[in-house]
Amino acid sequence: QVQLVESGGGLVQAGGSLRLSCAASGRTFSSYAMGWFRQAPGKEREFVATISRSGGDTRYADSVKGRFTISRDNAKNTVYLQMNSLKPEDTAFYYCAGSSTYYSIVSKSYAYWGQGTQVTVSS
Repeated sequence: QVQLVESGGGLVQAGGSLRLSCAASGRTFSSYAMGWFRQAPGKEREFVATISRSGGDTRYADSVKGRFTISRDNAKNTVYLQMNSLKPEDTAFYYCAGSSTYYSIVSKSYAYWGQGTQVTVSS
């Protein structure tokens, strides 16, 4: 089992950058594929990015491709989401999630979730 805690959210102007971090407890972090999802008010939770256990493979939602980068440091039990060129439509609560199976764009593949961190992008 793994516990996840996100940090790094905040208020930023359009065009700015933020880096989210997700710290995981436990000694088996490298056994989990990790993902980032987001949920805006009145909308369903949506996939943002995912990374394989080794960090060698990543996938992104089309809406963030080229602007966001997911990475992980298994020695630090942490996964990151670097967000550049932020847009007002990126405003949402961002969650990191862990999967013991496969890096996936489907939220149901993830058994472990953090509490989330708010990202607000002003125009």
